[in-house]
Amino acid sequence: MKNICFYFQIHQPLRLKKYRFFQIGQDHYYYDDFHTEEKIRVLAEQSYLPANRIIADMIRSSNGKFKCAFSISGVALEQLEQYAPDVIDSFRELMKTGSIEFLTEPYGHSLASVFDADEFEMQVNMHADKIENLFGKRPTTLRNTELIYSDEIGETIAKMGFKTVLIEEAKHVMGWKSPNFVYSHAYLNKLKLLVRNNKLSEDIFMRFSSPSWEDYPLTAEKFIGWIASAPSEEKIFNIWMGYESLGVVQRPESGIFDFMKAIPYHAMEHQIGFALPGEIAKKNEATGSLLVTFPTSWWGHEKDLSPWNGNDLQYEALEKLYNISVRVRMCNDKPLLRDWLMLQTSDHFRYMSHKEAYGSHYESPYEAFVNYMNVLADFLDRVHAQYPSSIENEELNELLKTITHQEKEIATLEGEVKKLKARKIKTSDK
Repeated sequence: MKNICFYFQIHQPLRLKKYRFFQIGQDHYYYDDFHTEEKIRVLAEQSYLPANRIIADMIRSSNGKFKCAFSISGVALEQLEQYAPDVIDSFRELMKTGSIEFLTEPYGHSLASVFDADEFEMQVNMHADKIENLFGKRPTTLRNTELIYSDEIGETIAKMGFKTVLIEEAKHVMGWKSPNFVYSHAYLNKLKLLVRNNKLSEDIFMRFSSPSWEDYPLTAEKFIGWIASAPSEEKIFNIWMGYESLGVVQRPESGIFDFMKAIPYHAMEHQIGFALPGEIAKKNEATGSLLVTFPTSWWGHEKDLSPWNGNDLQYEALEKLYNISVRVRMCNDKPLLRDWLMLQTSDHFRYMSHKEAYGSHYESPYEAFVNYMNVLADFLDRVHAQYPSSIENEELNELLKTITHQEKEIATLEGEVKKLKARKIKTSDK
């Protein structure tokens, strides 16, 4: 039986305010709250809430057979909690249906998987904790920031205990292979890879309302027909996109919501089902492995990291940021640690791109760079005030390992104390 795997991403960065050179050392608050709130409220009203209602209708009308997954960055979750809590409530209602899976990703929607494996692991665990606290179930499937993936990153993901990861369909990786199968890591067979079907995903996300597109207008019947007519051995069709494609990128008047509502009906007509990423990985064996030597992503034609590190401006900003990661992780200063997460968000570096600055509110990549570097300069001063640059990173790293070891020992001893207390209470009750 063929199955469609729908997955939607929700992410919005905390936008930086205009931060000038003379503010360095004087102003430690970096964010444009008005712009951030305005953006998330518009998305909630025009996309997230109406789309959630449509998803709920699709689940009910199909008697629970329609299923889909979501990955919501920690940055976006914080904004939704603060400015649009009704969106969080609506996701809780969807979760109760049993037809939804929440995925995990780096909390700050960062590039840590490429630049700092320890930071990557910390952020993934932090995000998984957040999802579990909000929605009652811990994620078991990982979707990295912007679907960034390589064999090396996959090895880190496998060591963290995940058995499923989502990746992009990159031609230089896939070659003649179809995305409509389950694959495995190049040399770690237990890590399964689900590959985005680029064409079918972009047909909805980018081309749905374009009159110049040769397949316009796209109907649910036509879309499901394409899947039904695919070779019988192709069983998995991964349709992944940003959630704002429903209601914002594709406006309601385009018919996007009616299109989505009709999908389950036509799928069932053709005996096509729906499955969650975790289900697919459990029920399907890998048909082969994929060799991904260099990191891929779902951005641009090259499907690489160039939207974030493709020029000297981006490289300098990333280098200066991640050079202090060890020092920051030594801190207990909560405002500093939160700023650390927010300043890692990938969008800041994409705004510095000369070719992929999608969503930028800056007039030029250079303006984005200067603004970010001013903020980063103040942040670095705050970090160095706690841990002077005269202390070598190696020395700090050893100290961090010692502290981590001590914390684990303390946690173990506290656990033993609790057990002994519990036994004492039971003994006294007898």
